[in-house]
Amino acid sequence: MKRLAALLATTMLCLTSCSEPDIQQYAANKPLFDIREYLNGDLEAWGVLINRDGSAEPQFFVKMKGSWKGNEGTLEEEFIYTSGEKKNRLWHFKVSDDHHFTGTAADVTGEGQGQQYGNAVNMKYVLQVKRNGKTIDVAMDDWLYRIDDKHVINRTEMRKFGFKVGELVIGFRKL
Repeated sequence: MKRLAALLATTMLCLTSCSEPDIQQYAANKPLFDIREYLNGDLEAWGVLINRDGSAEPQFFVKMKGSWKGNEGTLEEEFIYTSGEKKNRLWHFKVSDDHHFTGTAADVTGEGQGQQYGNAVNMKYVLQVKRNGKTIDVAMDDWLYRIDDKHVINRTEMRKFGFKVGELVIGFRKL
């Protein structure tokens, strides 16, 4: 019986420590982050993928251009890796109200679901990633925090089968 109680206590501790923040807790934070405004025009970003073993590879720079017509927008991304490799992604966003939006891209499975409150944006989606000659689906949990008029910090957890396989850390600058 003591073993069962210990197992249940450990399970509850793990479940409660794995919870994520509620994006609505940022509702009063400034400056407001509205993707229609911030992801409009030219931006640049730089970042790093932190692998499961803690190594920081690859590193990259991103040139971006966003454009909007009302509540529908696109974001063109050109990734330039330190290895010299280049990749492109074109996002299509639809904002349904001041707090909810969806996003699609050619290498995203289905439709990403996003929310924005205060200075924070959270978007969850499944990205198709090439790995060892195969394409695998990786669950992405993007958290972006607007620091001021020009700067955003992005932290993305990457999971496969519920296990963390990597983390992206990216700094954005609006030009």
